[in-house]
Amino acid sequence: MSKPSALTSVNGPNPESYPMSSSQHKLEGVLPVFQTPYHADESLDLATLEREIAWLFDSGADGIVMAMVSEVLRLSSEEREELAQAACQFGGSRGIVIISVGAESTKLAERFAKHAEGSGADAVMAIPPVSIGIGDDELITYYERLLQAVEIPLIVQDASGYVGKPMSIQIQARLLAEFGHERVLYKPEASPIGPKLSELREATGGRARVFEGTGGIALVDSFKRGIVGTMPGADLIRALVPLWLALQAGDTAKADRIHGPLAALISMQPSLDAFLAVEKHLLLRQGVFKNTLVRGPRGFRLDEETRREVDRLFDRLMESVA
Repeated sequence: MSKPSALTSVNGPNPESYPMSSSQHKLEGVLPVFQTPYHADESLDLATLEREIAWLFDSGADGIVMAMVSEVLRLSSEEREELAQAACQFGGSRGIVIISVGAESTKLAERFAKHAEGSGADAVMAIPPVSIGIGDDELITYYERLLQAVEIPLIVQDASGYVGKPMSIQIQARLLAEFGHERVLYKPEASPIGPKLSELREATGGRARVFEGTGGIALVDSFKRGIVGTMPGADLIRALVPLWLALQAGDTAKADRIHGPLAALISMQPSLDAFLAVEKHLLLRQGVFKNTLVRGPRGFRLDEETRREVDRLFDRLMESVA
């Protein structure tokens, strides 16, 4: 896919200077976060993962991402590396592959980052540690060490929509000033999404390369503020790709037609576990997954009434795309 219209890119770089991976994939476009499938005993189901990744690319995705909704925080270190290596193997020949490497210790995050780079990832992404509240100096050191550990780009993920506390705009801008826009990109999730996105853009002189990270619920507004792509859930790829293309083409009517039911559906997923339950249900419904297993303990379960409403909204969404 071509890059988005530069509606707010007066101060931005020439599009030709967009960050490139070692495999020359432009880091932009629709990059869904894949769900992790399990066998009945909760071991990784790599055959289903391969089918999911192929389905995503067949549906128009520019790449794939292994991140929070991939249940990375519920995997062992060995499983995370196994999943990352499989994602690179299954997706690397077809588009971008981004691997989440955030961890509770910098040493472990460095290990994951080096493994991802060695497996062929185009970029890594990292949330801050979530079990402790660290100061700005410690947070800067955490990201600096990750950037020094690998040569591929790093996407700074402010995952405070799920866990932790919001990262300051000053810290995010400082990292770009130190390492440059070819190495540092962003996935901001702190509220309010729109104003903070614009604040980051202004703080970096328009150089920040930003991915929308709210599942698509803020995609229309975020596009107008100059994002380079979106990282939605895998389950709604058949709607997110047409929505992204409509935004690029300036087709406001089509974008609004798709975004209405999309936003209604995503609004039913107020937590990480809600995203997991709904997304796996919809992947099963679309014939991609064999079950809806989520590793527990879980804070959300899809009851029958919620499932019926999810299905109704999904049907509306597919009608809007057609």
